[in-house]
Amino acid sequence: MRQLSEKISEIAPSATLEIADRAKKMQREGIDVISLSIGEPDFDTPLHIRDACIDALRRGETHYAPSNGIPELLSAISEKITKENGFSCKPGQVIVACGAKDAIYEAMEAVLNPGDETILLTPAWVSYEPCVRIAGGKAVFHPLSTKTFQLDDSILERVNAKTKMIVINSPSNPSGAVFDQRSMKLVADLCQDNDLYAMSDEIYEKLVYGKKHISLASIGDMAQRTITINGFSKSYAMTGWRLGYAVAPVEVIREMSKVQQHSVSQATTFAMWGAVAALKGDQTCVEEMRQEFDRRRKYVISELNRMGFMTAPADGAFYAFVKVAGDDMEIATQWLEQAHVAATPGTAFYAPGWIRLSYATSMERLKEAMERICTFNN
Repeated sequence: MRQLSEKISEIAPSATLEIADRAKKMQREGIDVISLSIGEPDFDTPLHIRDACIDALRRGETHYAPSNGIPELLSAISEKITKENGFSCKPGQVIVACGAKDAIYEAMEAVLNPGDETILLTPAWVSYEPCVRIAGGKAVFHPLSTKTFQLDDSILERVNAKTKMIVINSPSNPSGAVFDQRSMKLVADLCQDNDLYAMSDEIYEKLVYGKKHISLASIGDMAQRTITINGFSKSYAMTGWRLGYAVAPVEVIREMSKVQQHSVSQATTFAMWGAVAALKGDQTCVEEMRQEFDRRRKYVISELNRMGFMTAPADGAFYAFVKVAGDDMEIATQWLEQAHVAATPGTAFYAPGWIRLSYATSMERLKEAMERICTFNN
């Protein structure tokens, strides 16, 4: 048989999904594993969103829709962006994809040419680099300060004639850090001075604790060169719905649309009606989930600190990023096999020596997980 794609064979599987699958296998074998490895809210999708989807099914919204998304959802997203994120957005600047991950992939394909460099700030989410590489680009890594997890002027050293894009993620997966105004201004200046595109992954924007979320596209004229990524999975507990979106200049959306038309065609028609209800409906559910995540966050961080662990500034998302003494891959394996707590090693996020814990599970299970980790470490 002929050799399969070298490009794909060189890409590692998703570490977060791989560990989650391993934990599920142990659970099927009767082992009580507490999984803190995957970023998925443990809440049900709010009822009014589910009802809107069911209503759409009942009235026959089961056929093809416009590839970029149903007009009602494009309009709702553009209104949300203009009102909440601080920059003007028209429906023609929006594309609805099969999850934020799909929107990221489509944007990489639309923007990058072979050999183009993209700056990734580490620790970085596991799928950015594979998307860059599949699009033919090259990832250039720049480590953030492990004390503040903010940017400084050293980022300027990463830019050369081949640099085309920088990716930021605030609030961050895996660290939970939220970029401040200075870091955002550095990114904006970098892009404007060097004619770069920026991808701003804001999927956790609603989950911020004591800080202010800043959209990169709201700074100066950055809306003209920023691809803002967002979705419904984290804020509305809609992970399985696979609905994300991108907001970008029309010329970028036009190219992303080509990728979508020749791959997934469109997001699921009746699911998009649920997304309309999510944006247009009562937002109390979002705040209630945020408050519960905050309660869990305070507990987990305090317990980890009490055990002697250093943690990253957990100002957003639903992760505790923990500094460990030793090989993070080995320690994560020990936690899984001996303490029966599943967590993701920092190496998966280009940050060896750290471990990511998700607190998107019940307080009861979090207390048990902390007890197990404490017992194991003692």
